[in-house]
Amino acid sequence: MLFIQDLGPYLSTIAVSFAAYLVATLSPGPANLAIMSTSMREGRTPGLMMAMGVIMGSMTWGLLAATGLSTLMSSFGWLMTAFRIIGGLYLLWLGYKSLKSALGSQEPKAKRSSKNRTRTQYFLIGLGIHLTNPKSIFAWLSIITIGITPAAPTGITYIIVGGCLFLGILVFGGYALAFSTQRMIDLYRSFRRWIEGTAALIFGFAGFKLLTLK
Repeated sequence: MLFIQDLGPYLSTIAVSFAAYLVATLSPGPANLAIMSTSMREGRTPGLMMAMGVIMGSMTWGLLAATGLSTLMSSFGWLMTAFRIIGGLYLLWLGYKSLKSALGSQEPKAKRSSKNRTRTQYFLIGLGIHLTNPKSIFAWLSIITIGITPAAPTGITYIIVGGCLFLGILVFGGYALAFSTQRMIDLYRSFRRWIEGTAALIFGFAGFKLLTLK
């Protein structure tokens, strides 16, 4: 059993792992963009549900990395190719939806489209964004590798995953809360075409990069 007093020699490397995860989650990407645009367009609850899906996807890869299964998965080229194709097509679909919204002739009313989807659907969209991104596997492998040494107890890896879960809730949940404020919703209404157009470009570029990745 791993006790608090046993963590001393590993605190510095654990902190570096947390910092790496924090930088990764704060960096602009499809997951962050989806949470931001959904929160501004459809409100707080849809944004939070999507954030929960993203967090669940992130922690799934984190646990796989902690148990060593992601290393095994990455050794199967066909499996990684399948993830890459599915993820790329999924991001292109999100880009198409954003482009369609940007080109729409009428400004949507606040939270209008939230009536067309359930909370579970928003959760699954967020989950899908993260689970179909093969880059998440390698990111988590790096985070886990940074935080452990050959002599480190097995429990250290789960401490890293648990700490990253807490950070993920703060970051992704924070995005949903911040971008669902009335001020942000008003900003979205004023610059809807630009926001959705930018989202379409980013989703499209990310999808293209995944599909052409070698």
